[in-house]
Amino acid sequence: MGNPIIKTSLIDKVSVIASNKTWIEGGAIQQLHKTAELPGMLRAVGLPDLHPGRGYPIGAAFLTQGRFYPALIGGDIGCGMRLCMTNIDRRQFSLDKLAKRIGNIDGPLIDESAAWRERVQACGLEVTGHQTSLGSIGGGNHFAEVQELDTIDDPVRAQELGLDAKRLLILVHSGSRGFGGEVLRSHIDQYQHHGLEANSIEETAYFEQHDLALCFALHNRALIEQRLLERLNASARLVLDVHHNFLERVERPEGILYLHRKGAAPADRGPVVIPGSRGDYSYLVEAKAPIGDSAVHVSLASLAHGAGRKWQRSECYDRLSPRYTQEQLQRTKLGSRVICADKHLLFEEAPEAYKSIASVIAALQDAGLIRVIARLKPVLSYKTAGACCV
Repeated sequence: MGNPIIKTSLIDKVSVIASNKTWIEGGAIQQLHKTAELPGMLRAVGLPDLHPGRGYPIGAAFLTQGRFYPALIGGDIGCGMRLCMTNIDRRQFSLDKLAKRIGNIDGPLIDESAAWRERVQACGLEVTGHQTSLGSIGGGNHFAEVQELDTIDDPVRAQELGLDAKRLLILVHSGSRGFGGEVLRSHIDQYQHHGLEANSIEETAYFEQHDLALCFALHNRALIEQRLLERLNASARLVLDVHHNFLERVERPEGILYLHRKGAAPADRGPVVIPGSRGDYSYLVEAKAPIGDSAVHVSLASLAHGAGRKWQRSECYDRLSPRYTQEQLQRTKLGSRVICADKHLLFEEAPEAYKSIASVIAALQDAGLIRVIARLKPVLSYKTAGACCV
């Protein structure tokens, strides 16, 4: 496989964690280098799922001093993964029965959920102005997925986490919806892409909004999970809920540093799920302990957050429509089903548009960053049943 850590100029300021089998587009590397030139930048790390974003790469972590850059984490502040272990017997539901029970969960929860009102009131989320979006998945690569345990690599850790091969799991991938985007737009309107100085009034104001967006995202995923469980007449126990788009203040001997994660799961907050495309496996992994100075330097205490895109969204329909019908893309090679009534979104999110998740996991393993706890297999992936997303 070769050296899994590829160093790339700027006197070791930039590195990419990959192997010779990892697909990484040249444009993503260029964006990583360009970002590393920002004032105050100490380190820029690309992970195996690195791919181009809107000006800045996705699947990367950045460490700065004296200044931080909200644009680097984007508008979907708090986007992340929530995994729960349900009490549903995997033999109890057929695909048709699962799909029928779930139905349509695109619309707002405001009129149907007491839990929605309780969360909004308890957390003060009405101040966001986007509270009606709570409990909805959104577009793009967001999803909710019913999964089953496919293989268990670490039985002891799996038992500690309460995993049960006889039961189904639910994985939710969503974030702060329109609120996070509003926070970023407001920042860009005032400061463009120049970032904010440390220890400033502007820093305090931004982090207040940022932290509220993290709270919003956390409750959004919890309500999506609860919504699914109610439809399936089931209960569940939380395994993990981890953000992968956020800013973090890091105390170091040299002072306060700013760790930006854009599509990068933290390696220092317990297990994380790294999902593949909607037609591929997901992996439940944990960083190899301890996370020390060397690991912080190599990976900025971060892991991949998914497979990472291989094709731009604008390419997908033209490349895939001659090969597949909409109905064919609603079934996967793993035998799972994809609920997505939006034709263009279905093609944009096709498995072929993404890297192989196995190659991403292998690169992280080769770099000595993770151990795999279990591999999860999709049963039913929900994106949209056809209603307009709120």
